[in-house]
Amino acid sequence: MTERIVVINPNCNERVTAGMSSALEAFRFADGPAIECATLKEGPPGIESQVLSDQVIGPLCRMIRDEEARTGAFVVACFSDPGLHSARETTDRPVLGIAEAGMTTAMNLGLPVGVISILRNSLPRHRRYFRAMGVESNIAGDLPIDMTVTELADERKVFARMTEVGTRLRDDHGAAVIVMGCAGFSQHRAALEETLGLPVVDPTQAAVGMALSVLCARTRR
Repeated sequence: MTERIVVINPNCNERVTAGMSSALEAFRFADGPAIECATLKEGPPGIESQVLSDQVIGPLCRMIRDEEARTGAFVVACFSDPGLHSARETTDRPVLGIAEAGMTTAMNLGLPVGVISILRNSLPRHRRYFRAMGVESNIAGDLPIDMTVTELADERKVFARMTEVGTRLRDDHGAAVIVMGCAGFSQHRAALEETLGLPVVDPTQAAVGMALSVLCARTRR
């Protein structure tokens, strides 16, 4: 099997893809699998509703099918995990969703878990997913910064909002660990962790870490 992990940003925002790739630099090492971040050109500028999440399933599965022969594992890099189960039916390669990976990683670091999301209308979608995953009882709170994906380019404003929301999750909701509920937050993980004094999980890093574990175990046995 080819040692290559493809991390798919299912929106068409190249800035988000570049931010993810930068945050994954520490996961790239000389004799390890290549980690390539790809943008789904057919995707919307941001996945901010269930409708938009559902719309990317077809193009996402086509991209996975096209890249399958050269790829060892895929990561779907949107906190809604759009098309995750369809993608797993499309290929026999491992497919990891960042929400699933991020939440399970966070629960190994502490309980309860606080989630920082982008928009208020994301919260019901997240709640449904947490319920389906069976982790809803471990959630301290899920609070939005109320900015769209395209507005995430204003990094100073984003970090200020994330700090404000993270502080509320810590102080008012009792969160012991924070999950960043958007792939577009990747570059803020370290600074947010230092500011809040809590473990902060970048779900894209969590998913890629799991993919690396799977591929390295297979190639070294």
